[in-house]
Amino acid sequence: MSNINNYNSNNRRYPDDNQSNPPPYSRSRRLPRSKDFGPEPLVVNIDQVTKQNKNFRTTLWTGSHMQLTLMSIEEEIGLEMHPDLDQFIRIEEGQGLVKMGNSRNRLDFQVNVFDDFAFIIPAGTWHNLINTGRDPIKLYSIYAPPQHPRGTIHETKEDSDAAEEHSGH
Repeated sequence: MSNINNYNSNNRRYPDDNQSNPPPYSRSRRLPRSKDFGPEPLVVNIDQVTKQNKNFRTTLWTGSHMQLTLMSIEEEIGLEMHPDLDQFIRIEEGQGLVKMGNSRNRLDFQVNVFDDFAFIIPAGTWHNLINTGRDPIKLYSIYAPPQHPRGTIHETKEDSDAAEEHSGH
């Protein structure tokens, strides 16, 4: 019987043991660190790949209308606002304080979040996620439409800040 993970975009199944063109994910190995799988179909154990991510930001999938990124937050994401996109964040591991508001100086929505919490950030809302625990927050984020160039990897927050300053975000 074929393994359900053995699937490609042409609806052909690969043999379980000798895959000449393996699918992007199987239970037996990790995803490549530097691959954005969009816009091809993708099936992953989101909990597993999110917890395995060691980079501040790894773009896992980018399509025409949305983007999936994995993040590992040591201190904070950093105060930001996306004028033209909505964002969904789910914490797989860790704890933090979410702050949101209509202006940079008025973040009057504040909630503590933990493992398995999710929150939505409407377009035009200032926001930050601050790590309040000892270990990094492991999360995934969905942007609609995409926010970062396809294949973006920022190993550290400093790398992310430098890239955003250079691109004018």
